[in-house]
Amino acid sequence: MGHRVMHINVMMMYKLHSDVDKGDGTLKYILSGDGAGTVFTIDENTGDIHALKKMDREEKSFYTLRAQAIERRTGRPVEPESEFIIKIHDINDNEPKFSKELYMATVPEMSDVGTSVIQVIATDADDPTYGYSARVAYSILQGQPYFSVESDTGIIRTALPNMDREAKEQYQVIIQAKDMGGQMGGLSGTTSVNITLTDVNDNPPRFPQSVYQMTVKESSQEGTAVGRIKAYDADIGENAEITYQIIDGDGMNMFDITTDKATQEGVVLVKKMLDYESKKSYTLKVEAMNSRLDPRFLYLGPYKDTATVRIAVEDVDEPPVFSRPFYMLDVYEDIDVGTIIGTITAQDPDASHSLISYSIDRHTDLDRYFNINSANGSIVTLKPLDREEMPWHNITVIATETVLENSRQTSRVPVLIKVLDVNDNAPEFPMVYETFVCENAKTGQLIQTVGAVDKDSPPSGSRFFFSLAPESANNPNFTVLDNEDNTAGILTRRGGFRRQDMSTYLLPVLIADKEYPIQSSTNTLLIRVCACDSDGTMQSCNTEAIILPPGLSTGALIAILLCIIILLVIVVLFAAMRKQRKKEPLIISKEDIRDNIVSYNDEGGGEEDTQAFDISTLRNPEVIEDTQLRRDIKPENFLLPRPAPTIPDNTDVRDFINQRLKENDTDPGAPPYDSLATYAYEGNGSIAESLSSLESVTTETDQDYDYLSDWGPRFKKLSDMYGGEDSDRDS
Repeated sequence: MGHRVMHINVMMMYKLHSDVDKGDGTLKYILSGDGAGTVFTIDENTGDIHALKKMDREEKSFYTLRAQAIERRTGRPVEPESEFIIKIHDINDNEPKFSKELYMATVPEMSDVGTSVIQVIATDADDPTYGYSARVAYSILQGQPYFSVESDTGIIRTALPNMDREAKEQYQVIIQAKDMGGQMGGLSGTTSVNITLTDVNDNPPRFPQSVYQMTVKESSQEGTAVGRIKAYDADIGENAEITYQIIDGDGMNMFDITTDKATQEGVVLVKKMLDYESKKSYTLKVEAMNSRLDPRFLYLGPYKDTATVRIAVEDVDEPPVFSRPFYMLDVYEDIDVGTIIGTITAQDPDASHSLISYSIDRHTDLDRYFNINSANGSIVTLKPLDREEMPWHNITVIATETVLENSRQTSRVPVLIKVLDVNDNAPEFPMVYETFVCENAKTGQLIQTVGAVDKDSPPSGSRFFFSLAPESANNPNFTVLDNEDNTAGILTRRGGFRRQDMSTYLLPVLIADKEYPIQSSTNTLLIRVCACDSDGTMQSCNTEAIILPPGLSTGALIAILLCIIILLVIVVLFAAMRKQRKKEPLIISKEDIRDNIVSYNDEGGGEEDTQAFDISTLRNPEVIEDTQLRRDIKPENFLLPRPAPTIPDNTDVRDFINQRLKENDTDPGAPPYDSLATYAYEGNGSIAESLSSLESVTTETDQDYDYLSDWGPRFKKLSDMYGGEDSDRDS
């Protein structure tokens, strides 16, 4: 049978036959290979091949099979195996399919006709080499007359000129792909294409109104926003960006305009300070223009618009305005008190022109050197001025409108007062000179060079003259030589100085300046006589080293004596204090035998510390109580005494105690520390009357306490205490 290629349709039968087959049934046909038994089967008697199921060329386009004739009885092949290929013929059973169910595309508005928008592609699974089953043709079902599609390529193009995004932005186009070249009977598929027109700058900005009205207070600072205007542009994004500018008007120098990028509004700002009294209104001509222009659409222009802005200035109550931003006054330091040194002027800029009252901020003139006339602003001195003490005075003058108290406006201005120098200080030594002359000094020897300083500051510089004071012009010991360079030398007029004769000399030196009026002063120079070596080096200037014998100096002896006296005084005072110190007895007298309640809420002296409380408070509650303060603890707050409640007759003691306890527990002013509340009331109607000995101190009569022994063991202690005392007294 050999190798064969067979083209069959689905379910088509094919017949195989061997030349050896005589039709007597001794041969059997068998089939093997790709799809044998599953897709194809063979009749073993006749060799007919049948398809078992429907085949899809798009899944498998051909099958390779092998057939052979064998003896039925022995299974021996009678001919070589024959191989053949079965190819599946295609039929148009697949419609075209697009790669997407929905396409998104954009195209600029105002595009020319035929501008490419997007290409859509559909594929057909049928065999493109067999007939027209896979030949696809495109057509537009929806979207005309705005768009068209090329039938062969699927490219969508614009079909109308000047499509305007502002008129319609979104379009939905439905494209059909049909096989068989679009002929009748072909299969088809569709897809949707959403096309968006993108914006171009084809619309100019437009103001919604031609005139805008605004108001602004004259007190508005520079940069204050006056108002906003907006021109609307039908475009979007950068094509709608607008720039505003003032192109004309009498307020071009007073106002400015900027663009708010977020809102595309023009913001009118104050450029210079306004004055209602000078000009009450302004007119501006504002232009709005697109920032970015498209040359293709300039023919649609102009891309700008103008509007008029009228601004009315509102009057406000303004503070006074000084004639200068600051004042600088010069005054000589020798000026008389009460002299006018300058005048400050201010005026009310409002139409009312209120009167101005002047004053000095005393925080800037604490020493009250100056005063100002409240009516005319003239500044006068209150104290003498001294340039050497304070060369500058910086004060602040306040100008206040003299109108109603609740609406007064004030302004401040700095006033700098420079105190000018006059020659009112005499020159003097710049320091205390430590001058000495050697005992072996010679005549005409220089022993000191002195200088001078002057607190004044003459404009041409200081020049000082030195000489001996008139009263010492004929000093036999020393003289002054003016060096004419603001220094002078002190020279000796003789030699042979001796410390034993004179240890120190006082030399008055007269120093004068050259300014007008001339000032001079006498400065005394202390000159000590000292022992020197042959080179003139000082050895000693102390006269005591010569006149006192070897030993302690007078100062040392005086110091030792003072220490001894102080020690003696301390010993005497200590002894006197010990003699005066006495121990206070626990009980002052036998008659002062009273119940003593001792507090143990501290770490003090225990039972014998009877000074902690004043036991005189133990008295009848019907007597008015006096506030007694604890002496062992200092209370933080002094409590006012509470009036003692009146206790009716025959009231039980327990009720009385509970009542007072409740009062203390609920008292918010009670002290925060442990305290003792004392109550002298012992009840009414007791057959024994009072059990306390506190009242016994008021009488000198003896009392009999023998009856206490009859009250039982609870009163045994009392019986022993008072019974024993009687025994002591009797003895």
